[in-house]
Amino acid sequence: MSRVRGVLIVVLSVITLAGCGGGTGQTQDQGSGSGAGSGQQSGSARRPPGEKVTIRVPADAPTISAAVSVAQQGDLVLVAPGTYHETVRITTPKVTVRGESRDKVIIDGQLQQPNGIVVTAPGVAVENLTVRGNTQNGVLVTGSVKAADGEPGDGGYDTGDEPVRFLESFLVSHVTATRNGLYGIYAFSARNGVIEQSYASGGADSGIYVGQCKPCHVVVRDNVAEYNAVGIEGTNASGEMYFVRNRIVGNRVGLTTGSDHQEKLLPQVGAVVAGNLIADNQQSATPEQADGGWGIGVGIDGGSGNQIVNNRISGNVNAGVVLTATQDLPPNNNRIQNNTFTGNALDVGWTFPTTTKGHDNCLSGPTTRTIPTNLTTTTPCPDTPSSQPSGEPSNPSSTPSSTPSSTPSSGAPSTPSSGVSGGRVVSPSGAWKGPIPPRGIPFTEVVAPPAQPQYPAATTTGATTVPATPALPQSLKNN
Repeated sequence: MSRVRGVLIVVLSVITLAGCGGGTGQTQDQGSGSGAGSGQQSGSARRPPGEKVTIRVPADAPTISAAVSVAQQGDLVLVAPGTYHETVRITTPKVTVRGESRDKVIIDGQLQQPNGIVVTAPGVAVENLTVRGNTQNGVLVTGSVKAADGEPGDGGYDTGDEPVRFLESFLVSHVTATRNGLYGIYAFSARNGVIEQSYASGGADSGIYVGQCKPCHVVVRDNVAEYNAVGIEGTNASGEMYFVRNRIVGNRVGLTTGSDHQEKLLPQVGAVVAGNLIADNQQSATPEQADGGWGIGVGIDGGSGNQIVNNRISGNVNAGVVLTATQDLPPNNNRIQNNTFTGNALDVGWTFPTTTKGHDNCLSGPTTRTIPTNLTTTTPCPDTPSSQPSGEPSNPSSTPSSTPSSTPSSGAPSTPSSGVSGGRVVSPSGAWKGPIPPRGIPFTEVVAPPAQPQYPAATTTGATTVPATPALPQSLKNN
């Protein structure tokens, strides 16, 4: 479920998840299977001889799963246009699954299967296709056996006493994930990976999610997330965790990073949110989730040591950035700096309604309204050299216009509280009345995605080599 619990129970009312409708699709191929095998033939699937070969669907195998079942390390499974009703399980390392056409290769769960693609092997690339209509996740990348099996918990994020086991290295690129019952693209207990150039909409919990990794070494970059309950989430995702140059527009809540007791590796520490466009996140034609959240650009919920820098945060009718605690986990040492705020009801709000208080958080850069007032004066960020780039989001002028269906209250903030405790500066706290969230819609009724950019030379490029460790944004490291 959404991880902005502390922010949104305080600020807004709790809303339950809307019901889900039906889905239809034409069948090109049917099947399911796991990519554990090797060899030249398996049933009706045929692997061409040699190393690092291309297995074509349906020419060499009738289903994607059948092709994956005979794939060996370094192979490319290249999928022709069609609608495929199957769960593709990839358990062979260093296999690439790529569609010939991003918009015309569709893995459709028809609301009959939990996941579209499940990756449990390292070095796998998933590219240039669409996943839709799954009851849980479009693409799941995980080292957790229980998460891969969808238990325990809805979608596998609560894995009980299972020891933490990471999947090492992954790539999800040019994937369209739409109308899925939990997450569009879900990296859980996985690290050293990249999610890029993808589009996520209609996620009943969130469009893109990274959870339970430390250190993560994960980059979420150049994606579009819209019409989700939450656009992009990071929960218990710590250490070299980057959300950069994404367009997060028209969700109920834009982006959250924080801590949650339902996952291991508490608390969340050390994410970078930079160069993103985070705008107009009060879309009513979205799934009703986010624990009642609506109208928030960025939420930090019990996370610490995060950098929210050089983003364009605009038109959010509750608040641009909200900082709060989650249960017994305070947000500490978060830096909100050099962002461009425009048209938000409240640019930055800090609220600690319980005895759990944050400390040593700071805010610098132009703002119009904060709660408590004058945060840039009372809690400025230290003057330290910064090599952070401007991080201009791609195509910012394409922000869709939106008219909020309710107007936030202009109620005065409560008297802020602040002080010094044990040598630490306790962050001041205030309160405000946010707008009443409108009813949402079932995730199955979210607007269909527009055509998306294709993977370059999808049919002529060989398998993708996924690095053991991704290239990280160097100018953002250690700042």
